[in-house]
Amino acid sequence: MNYSTDIERSIEYIEANIKERLTIEMISQHVGYSLYHFCRVFQICMGIPVMEYVRKRRLSVASTELYKGRRILDIALDYGFETQSGFTKAFRKEFGYSPTQYAVRMTGIQEYISGKKTIEYGGWHMVPKIITKPSFKIAGYGIKTNIADGSFTKDVAAFWDNYDINGWECKLYDQLNPSKHGEVGICVPESRDSDSLIYLFGVIVEDFGKVTPDMITLDVPEATYAVFTTLPVDVTAGEKNGGANQEDFSNTIKLTWQYIFQEWFKDSGYEYDDTKLDFEYYDERCHFRPDTVMDIYVPVTKKGQ
Repeated sequence: MNYSTDIERSIEYIEANIKERLTIEMISQHVGYSLYHFCRVFQICMGIPVMEYVRKRRLSVASTELYKGRRILDIALDYGFETQSGFTKAFRKEFGYSPTQYAVRMTGIQEYISGKKTIEYGGWHMVPKIITKPSFKIAGYGIKTNIADGSFTKDVAAFWDNYDINGWECKLYDQLNPSKHGEVGICVPESRDSDSLIYLFGVIVEDFGKVTPDMITLDVPEATYAVFTTLPVDVTAGEKNGGANQEDFSNTIKLTWQYIFQEWFKDSGYEYDDTKLDFEYYDERCHFRPDTVMDIYVPVTKKGQ
């Protein structure tokens, strides 16, 4: 029995019916599992109970409606909440902001990324989470490239072509069996003063015991990070016309990086910790969704320390 495929089918069913009445019984029947077996397999695979996943998905998709000018009550009713106050309470618990505060926050990011608000004039501050992340291990595939001679972009583009052709993503999960779904993209300088680097794309593992000779490994030290979540992008919009709108997602990531270094650091009270490594993190939130996002982890230290 292919549990991964069955869980993917259940998630597709949830996504297709995200605004409809959903029960565990309906979802388990869709994939042909008993109620108990489905709940157990789903939680093992996804790390979260079924209906908690549905609740989070509804709130996440609902969040993309907030900066479109819709009434909060209408959004709440659309996504299965009986009252605006119930929606607001659940939303604040999930995101740390009220729906109104979140709408202002996301409108600011959208204006910045769309070019309506320039870096030079600023006037809006994106608020990342500041966390301390313990050391962890990455195993995956990578390339050697050069940041100074202009070859980095071309080399990474070629790497992604081969990544897809060679099926490296499937190999990572089949071979390494990581405990959690999610990929890390990280650039590692060959030395502190070198302009040559390794671009590594891999998964987080407990140890390197299952690594094959064609893979690259990396120990990432503990660090304090400012974690930025990109603006939600509807990559499903392009599917209707024959292809996912991945270019918009890629541009949003690039512009978020630009925002961080040209805008956020100025008044943040932090500076970049160049003794540590920044990285991008891609999990189930960036798999062809109307609210596709990813996280950027930037190592920081407080100014003056």
